Amino acid sequence: MEEKGKKYFRNHEDLAIYQLAFETAMLIFEYSKKFPVEEKYSLTDQIRRSSRSVCANMAEAWRKRRYKAAFVAKLNDCEAEAAETQVWLKFAVKCQYLTVEQGRELYAPYNQVLSGLVKMITHPDDWLLD
Repeated sequence: MEEKGKKYFRNHEDLAIYQLAFETAMLIFEYSKKFPVEEKYSLTDQIRRSSRSVCANMAEAWRKRRYKAAFVAKLNDCEAEAAETQVWLKFAVKCQYLTVEQGRELYAPYNQVLSGLVKMITHPDDWLLD
């Protein structure tokens, strides 16, 4: 569906990057169940929080589309959380809590999410409410 030459999305859940971020956050949750118990309040907690925060910040950004600066600021928060998640994934691989293959499976989607976020950040007018 299009509105004034723009694609129409009912809500943030219609965005492909949101769906990808959510699916990957759920995979991280499943994999992190097997992390050592001593990581419960450090790496496990951090990677779960940052991966979920990508989705939460995207939802918040979506609701701030009336205000360009607020929208872009929330997308920037989302971008930072996605990058943070990638850092935690690298730690999980280096600590051998994830295999290299598992790490790649989880890391790559965040490159796609980051790419989509950067496009939204650099072209916010395409997303703002009139």
